Amino acid sequence: MNEKLSFVNPTANSPWGTYLSQVDRVVPYLGPLARWVETLKRPKRALIVDVPIEMDNGTIAHFEGYRVQHNMSRGPGKGGVRFHPDVTLEEVMALSAWMTIKTAAVNLPYGGAKGGIRVDPKKLSLQELEKVTRRYTSEIGIIIGPHTDIPAPDVNTNAQIMAWMMDTYSMNVGGTATGVVTGKPLHLGGSLGRVKATGRGVFVTGREAARRLGMDLRGARIAVQGFGNVGSVAAELFVEAGAKIVAVQDHTGTIVNTNGLDLTKLVPISRTDGVVGFKAGGDIVPNEDFWDVACDILIPAALEGQITAERAKKTTAKLVLEGANGPTVPEADDILAERGVLVVPDVICNAGGVTVSYFEWVQDFSSFFWDEDEINVRLDRIMMNALNQIWDTADKHKISLRTATYAVACERILMARQERGLYP
Repeated sequence: MNEKLSFVNPTANSPWGTYLSQVDRVVPYLGPLARWVETLKRPKRALIVDVPIEMDNGTIAHFEGYRVQHNMSRGPGKGGVRFHPDVTLEEVMALSAWMTIKTAAVNLPYGGAKGGIRVDPKKLSLQELEKVTRRYTSEIGIIIGPHTDIPAPDVNTNAQIMAWMMDTYSMNVGGTATGVVTGKPLHLGGSLGRVKATGRGVFVTGREAARRLGMDLRGARIAVQGFGNVGSVAAELFVEAGAKIVAVQDHTGTIVNTNGLDLTKLVPISRTDGVVGFKAGGDIVPNEDFWDVACDILIPAALEGQITAERAKKTTAKLVLEGANGPTVPEADDILAERGVLVVPDVICNAGGVTVSYFEWVQDFSSFFWDEDEINVRLDRIMMNALNQIWDTADKHKISLRTATYAVACERILMARQERGLYP
């Protein structure tokens, strides 16, 4: 492993450090359960695996993979798998911990887990990508399973990769186990509504937050960072509600149009050429200028750590909807609060994906599948109920939505830990 790691002494400004800071802030609201708080600061299990494959040119390549199970007091681990050249163990630890909080915040019977491989999938052929996926699945197969830990898609992974993971695990156990992963193709036990679920959750929570702020979505200006399934779906739903998307940033660059970008043209172009391929629809600007664009709502839906203190000082947004995991560093969180900017935190805002993953898991066990309208109704109800409870907690204690989300989630997690006790 190429990094020094301590559970309780993380590297500066790291995702894990951000998570630990968030836990520390909630301790005063845990009452007697605070004696168990160290449980949240240490992953239950962290697995590092070597992923060797034969490349198309006959050479042998090795990739480093991870699967972290942060906490499973409330149920089996749940969390995605990302393929990215910058994946580290510390990042995966933080992502698994945020999954623990997220599943508890929406009251799903899960714990938190996450996985990843340090690889650039864009440099692999389809055959090499399949080999990496299958070998990784075999290596982590000792700790995953329908009743123990259920992976799902994340950055640079999709339904095809989940199909390979499901097939590999199934072959190793000698029977088809559709419930071992979620986010699968529909004909392999996937669920309707799963692809758009995270973006829909961002919209549902954002719509409610705007209503409580007295913000009219008609004509509201929105800036979106990250334009994959989460950012683009949320953007489309906000446009349907009358808002306009004035800025979009993805891995190719940033495009701005103060009159509103035409998503009917931007979305299909972004799938092949990135947002900068839509040159006729707006102005291409330097990436850092994205944070200066005048907007009412900011949706960070890319990677963690994007809203820094400096960027928090610059944004004109009155509402931040965290579509990504951990996009706001703690110092920036404080600055946004001082400026009166409401932040709907990731662990509730983007929980739509894991909620519909839960629906998929349940449907796989029963072999009975719901239509998309039923899924969306159930999703909206769960998200709204969770947000309303969190908002009530925030009002009661006069704390931020993030701290309130952690207070609700950590109480549920630590209550389960306390009632289960320690074994042996």
